[in-house]
Amino acid sequence: MNNPKTILLGIFGLLTAFSSAFAAPETDWPKKPIVAIVSFPAGGSTDIFARSVTAPLSEALGQSIVVENKPGAGGMIGLGAAAKAAPDGYTIHISAMTNQSISSALFKNPPADLQKDFAPVALIGTVPHLIVINPNVPAKNLPELIAFIKSKKGDFNYASQGNGSLSHLESTLFMQRIGATGTHIPYKGSSFALPDLIAGNTLMMFDSVTASLPHIQSGKLRPIAIAAAERSPLMPNVPTLGQDGMKQFDVENFYAVYVPKGTPPAVIAKLEREIRKILTNPDFKARMATQGIHPQFANSEQLSQITASEAAKWEKVVKSANIKVD
Repeated sequence: MNNPKTILLGIFGLLTAFSSAFAAPETDWPKKPIVAIVSFPAGGSTDIFARSVTAPLSEALGQSIVVENKPGAGGMIGLGAAAKAAPDGYTIHISAMTNQSISSALFKNPPADLQKDFAPVALIGTVPHLIVINPNVPAKNLPELIAFIKSKKGDFNYASQGNGSLSHLESTLFMQRIGATGTHIPYKGSSFALPDLIAGNTLMMFDSVTASLPHIQSGKLRPIAIAAAERSPLMPNVPTLGQDGMKQFDVENFYAVYVPKGTPPAVIAKLEREIRKILTNPDFKARMATQGIHPQFANSEQLSQITASEAAKWEKVVKSANIKVD
């Protein structure tokens, strides 16, 4: 007859082995480099924010994180690529979530969906947008810019970060509000659009503070108004659109980290925990503030709610404004 003590020890051993196997992703991951897919080109706010977060995250995890830029289609190309990746913890998607919520509402057959194809990890922050113009345009403020645009009678180009981007939507809503028309020139992100704006090939653009700031500081671009509820501390003399007469035109431009659906929960938990440490670090927050980035942490459960809210919000805006992709 088997010794009861021996049986108990055997059961305990099995439970211990099962527990260790279940916890393996938490203790063993990561064992190799991680890929972070970004849906916009190098030099834009999404790329700058992504690289700023992945550098300390790489140190915390003990593995390199390789940023892969896959721009185009308002962030849909990168989104589709990230959704197809293996859910093993070795691909993360650093999302310009507001942009991709808008694109999902604009495109008839988006390649992926943030809610259906991804698991939320953490909100990482916001970056305000603003109107920037070529300094040769004879306008110093919003009323003067509106008057100048109307005087062109549709004979002008305006840039955006791409079809389906927040920049595109802002421009379209802006033109609707002032009763003007022009030619929309979509680019694959700020780093492609800004050179043409600086050269005078386009008149204006809604762009992130982060991407435009160096060109504003050098005098190559002129800021007109911030498309947010508050002024930027980096440009305290630049009013918000609301302060300059255009009410209800402020946007929270969210950025977040997601992983392909099916990624082990322990991996998500570890990512969330390390990202929280980074975003709440005072030195990190101060460094990001100098680039117009506002670090803001929300956990995976909260991000799930924010993602759903943004999707519903922008679908309603797109439908009510009857906005179409060029």
